[in-house]
Amino acid sequence: SMVWAATPGMLFRKNRDSSFYPLDLSWVFGYNSSLAVHSLMDGEDRVLLYVSSHTVVIHDILQNRQSHLQGHTNVISCLCVSEDKRWVVTADQGPDAMIIVWDSYSGVPVRTIFQSHSEDGLCAIAISQDAKYLVTISAATVQKVCVWRWTLLTGEPTCSTELNPEFGYQDYVIFNPQNPHEFVSNSKSQVIFYLWWSGQISHSLHSHTAWLLSPQTFKCLVGQFSQSVFHFNNTQALTGTSAGKLVVWDMHDPRTLPEELLPKPHGVTATKVVAMQEESLTVLQVLDSCIVTGDVIGQVKFYDGQLRLLSIYSHDKVGPIQSISFSTTLCDAPSALPGSRQPFLTSWSDSSNSVSLTLNRNFILSTSDATMFHVATDSTKFGRIMTEAKKAVNAIACHPQEPLVAVGSHCGLLKVWEYKQTQYLVSRIFTEAGIQCLSYDPEGHLLAAGFTDGSVYILDAISLQSICEEFQCSKGPVTHISFSHDSKYLATADENYSVTVYKRVLQNGSRCWEHLAGLVSHYKPIRGILFGLHPDSNEPRLLSLGEDRQLVEYDLNSSIKDHLVVTHRDRLEQVAVPLCLTWYPQLSTESFFLTANNCYKMKLYNTTTKMCRKTLLGPTYGSPLEKIQILPRTSSADPQQYYLVYITKDKVGLQMLPVDGNPHKSSAFICHPDGAADFAISHDGRYVFTAGGRERTFMKWKVNLHALDAAAFLGGEDLIPFYNLLDGGREGKFFRELEDYFYYVQLCSQGIKTLETRQVSTHIPLEEIPSVMRAIGFYPSEEEIEEMINEVKFSKYADTGEEVTKINLDDFIKLYINHRPALGLSMQTIQRAFQVLGYDNKKGDKVIDRGDFLSLLQCRGEQMTEDELAECLITLLGKRPRKEGSELDTHPPTGAAALTEEDIPAEITAERFVADILGLPIAE
Repeated sequence: SMVWAATPGMLFRKNRDSSFYPLDLSWVFGYNSSLAVHSLMDGEDRVLLYVSSHTVVIHDILQNRQSHLQGHTNVISCLCVSEDKRWVVTADQGPDAMIIVWDSYSGVPVRTIFQSHSEDGLCAIAISQDAKYLVTISAATVQKVCVWRWTLLTGEPTCSTELNPEFGYQDYVIFNPQNPHEFVSNSKSQVIFYLWWSGQISHSLHSHTAWLLSPQTFKCLVGQFSQSVFHFNNTQALTGTSAGKLVVWDMHDPRTLPEELLPKPHGVTATKVVAMQEESLTVLQVLDSCIVTGDVIGQVKFYDGQLRLLSIYSHDKVGPIQSISFSTTLCDAPSALPGSRQPFLTSWSDSSNSVSLTLNRNFILSTSDATMFHVATDSTKFGRIMTEAKKAVNAIACHPQEPLVAVGSHCGLLKVWEYKQTQYLVSRIFTEAGIQCLSYDPEGHLLAAGFTDGSVYILDAISLQSICEEFQCSKGPVTHISFSHDSKYLATADENYSVTVYKRVLQNGSRCWEHLAGLVSHYKPIRGILFGLHPDSNEPRLLSLGEDRQLVEYDLNSSIKDHLVVTHRDRLEQVAVPLCLTWYPQLSTESFFLTANNCYKMKLYNTTTKMCRKTLLGPTYGSPLEKIQILPRTSSADPQQYYLVYITKDKVGLQMLPVDGNPHKSSAFICHPDGAADFAISHDGRYVFTAGGRERTFMKWKVNLHALDAAAFLGGEDLIPFYNLLDGGREGKFFRELEDYFYYVQLCSQGIKTLETRQVSTHIPLEEIPSVMRAIGFYPSEEEIEEMINEVKFSKYADTGEEVTKINLDDFIKLYINHRPALGLSMQTIQRAFQVLGYDNKKGDKVIDRGDFLSLLQCRGEQMTEDELAECLITLLGKRPRKEGSELDTHPPTGAAALTEEDIPAEITAERFVADILGLPIAE
């Protein structure tokens, strides 16, 4: 097997050029600085292991190459590495949380434990010295501690127990290196020691220091606990604190026992508190015969077994230490250790060799402010490996001509990378505010940045120096920024629903920028701003789209200082919320722009009339599309084939164009489980970059269009993919009913009682579309009906000038699939409507008064006349209208009131409305 034959470094010998996926993760920038960084190899091949989002990255620093271990669907919350650096264990938090054991040599996941703590996931994990056992602590309110023998193919832990919440949130755990049946965990205020065994009858886990610690326990201020370790003398344990102290625990009658013997519990008591320094201790380790500490000012100190100082490593550029990882290989013996106290080394007779070996190991430092250092123990040299963003990464932009990508963070760090060779080029730190959005101008000379304080900087794209004073025209964070095609205008949108335009002007013979005008053009968040070209000229055209469903177009030529002119304001949606838009490629004689809404629908609108020309089912991968952009064509691509790149809440994907609702023409991959903030596409269309927001990472994805083409081909041609979207498919009951309705409409249009010869047709008139849609369970609004009919009627108008008056069964199926609700009719939707429109009755139920119910239907939304409402209610309730003047009705009420008293209750609940009035089944 690959694992059996694996050797160190084998992972990088894999062929990275061949991929079976439309998007292949190529590089990960940034990492989770709250987790440890581990040194796998040191020397000629300096290899690090760290976590970025849901991916484990194995990074060869000197050769500038990465390998990625992918398997988690949630952000990885904890990891540990075995003593020999062979086995890596990761766990996550979120839905369907799991534990994965990886072989670091081959990159193979050798063991996956599903549903270990599926509801909440894990917050701490450790592996025993012999690499046979794992201990995990859940992230739940009532934490669960489990011990696993991961080499056994069982999904159940060897033993487990639940912790009392009074012991605090236990977020650190470690095994006793000399006894795998012992481990210790700690929270900020409590330390728990454990002794476990597995018996034939029961499996149990016992904690033996089950008393609560208090400030009176130590009779001095100890601060908060950080990490705990077992002393190498096997009679003591240590816990570091935020007050710079070490708590020393004595374990009475300790022993290392064979697994088959029942161990006897021993007591643990805190015997003393040793003041080591004033600064907080953040890291505590035992290595060979040394105790190693790391603190908040970047110092690494080595102590002997009696806590006497041996050596100090420090540097003024190092921040709070998050982890220390020592190399397994030894460097040459140092002639003089920096900061070391040589008499200690020469005075020991039993452990001096061991201490010398420890101090000859290079190590990797990682800090909580996202910086890594390589420290050589034979010198004072601190080598900076990488410096990454300390806060959310929301801004990303690709150069329009060169292989450059710019990334901005909320900590004010702006970095530019050359992405083909993955080389860092230049950076700039803005201390005033965080960077929220970026955009290169079409020529690639300028880089515009929008900030969280509302300021806008226009920078030189190479040096990142400001070419003019910053603008402070927005009162809220700038969320979108974009240049016009001729670099004459720059437009921004902010969180205060305003659009602001800047104009390039000539002053004293040189180009500079000035504020033109701004306008609060929306009353809900702006989802996008879009520059384009007027169809009859080369002048720039500016649009903005908001969650208020308004598409606003501005007249830039007529706009003057402090007055931004609006030419059109169009409402695009009736119920759904539009989330993004882009210009659609010129695939026909008609020009469109494409939008995507929160109901998983994509819509094509005519660029001139703003008429909705087509509604299509979009990708349904758990969340709607958040941003979309057309992929630039590569030189080898089919000139008639276009693709769309999109991101959802946590995924990045590709969609073949033209959009038609075929699900096989789309593919998506998890990129940032905590939320994808933005994406950018390389100028040649070969790479997609995604920004991870609060994950503080961004990723480079290689585009492989042939894989998506193959998936679409294998999905079937013509109507085969659409048949599979019907309940039961082509041979199912639903399709047969649809055929029956379709042909029944033909009979009705020719007359039910006619004796003439029937003209069997494959088409029905357009005006019958609503009847068939409602008959098969789709209940469109009047506006949706109009859009469906217009979609078919004008489908060939731009090419032939003629309107279509009928539709065949195949086109009707596509129309139905693309227009029906993507996720079906849900009870939650109706309950939300009652939450808004109703009130709480005496029983505490949300209800709508009968009079208000009838009034709303006649006065709000798509208003119904009284006769229409009466006809609908009579039909729904299965009643026959009574004739006026009949013997059974001496005082016949008219209209909808004829049904209200006996058939419609005075207070209507959502459940009663669905079951009794609409007659729909309620799902359990």
